[in-house]
Amino acid sequence: MEPRIDLFSNEIGTRFAKRFANAGMVIQQSTLPHSTQELVSLRASQINGCGWCIDMHTKEAAAAGETSVRLNLVAAWRESTVFTEAERAALALAEEGTRLADAHQGVSDETWAQVRKHYDDDQIAALVGLVALINAANRLAVIVHQQGGSYEAGMFARMSG
Repeated sequence: MEPRIDLFSNEIGTRFAKRFANAGMVIQQSTLPHSTQELVSLRASQINGCGWCIDMHTKEAAAAGETSVRLNLVAAWRESTVFTEAERAALALAEEGTRLADAHQGVSDETWAQVRKHYDDDQIAALVGLVALINAANRLAVIVHQQGGSYEAGMFARMSG
């Protein structure tokens, strides 16, 4: 499978990517823990089958000190003991917010209550924005066949800076 277009070398694609990256900066600079941001991004990307984003968020998380055990268990977080209750709430929100077509109710009241229990309003706003943003990123990368494997930690920050 070959990439269909390099959005980073296209004028419109580049302009869009910069604005997209700016939206991401709002989330990155929030008080939502960085490790939670990477875990949420990784889980949504796994669900969406986005190799580029799985590669990126696995490597960014590892570079930030995340353990291989936790990264390997993200796909099975419900059957794992290595995530905090707050992280579990965020992962549940990521899954339910990603699988909107599969769940007629969207995010359940139970999941929302868990998110409210562990995060303040600013962190929740960042978490909701993150779920929306990573799903959009997954769709962009999957549509154009952006393949995973070549990403290096910090690469996106250099491309969008």
